[in-house]
Amino acid sequence: MTDSMDSRTATAPAADAPTAPDAPAAGGAAKTTKAARTADKRRRLTAAAAQVLHEQGVERTTIADIARAADVPTGNVYYYFKTKDDLVRAALTEHTTYLETLTGELDRLPDPRERLKALVATWVGRRDVTARYGCPTGTLAAELDKRDEGGLDEAAGLVIRRLLRWVEEQYRQLDVADPGGLAVALVGAYQGMSLLSNALRDPEIMTREGARLTAWIDATA
Repeated sequence: MTDSMDSRTATAPAADAPTAPDAPAAGGAAKTTKAARTADKRRRLTAAAAQVLHEQGVERTTIADIARAADVPTGNVYYYFKTKDDLVRAALTEHTTYLETLTGELDRLPDPRERLKALVATWVGRRDVTARYGCPTGTLAAELDKRDEGGLDEAAGLVIRRLLRWVEEQYRQLDVADPGGLAVALVGAYQGMSLLSNALRDPEIMTREGARLTAWIDATA
């Protein structure tokens, strides 16, 4: 839902290599470079996990698929993520980061009504991806719900709750009755139109229903 889900080395000196007087500075630079490479690989794997899991689903996706999309050797993945579930958690973190970035940008708009309409416009802008793969967070949450409770299903729910809280706050600032109920209605409408658009492979469902939601937001007193 949070629209998703939906990114790419010098050899370290030998430990017993002789060092010149200025070697500590060079060593520090090397460590910095290695840390940067490590962070970059983790970032690429996290982004790839979000993308591939959105496109293929959890059960069909292998660690090798994610490694290939991240342009990282499969064996290296285990240095960062021990299991596929760890990669699923990373994908959910990626969805959360995307949502925080999006709502942060929307918060720069001066009016809560305009923020809500801009949110809908963002959903509609991803209509082609949604028609092909569905809502990144919604489809992942639905798949994880088939597992035992108390695990990754709850982690997926937290991402959706974060969106609900943000939407509720916009309605609260509009000083309307039942802002929580309106937030559920708006996010629920998004999930519904994403599901239909995906099931029917019709991106224009997003366009039409997005226009309906925009008009509804405008009419909310």
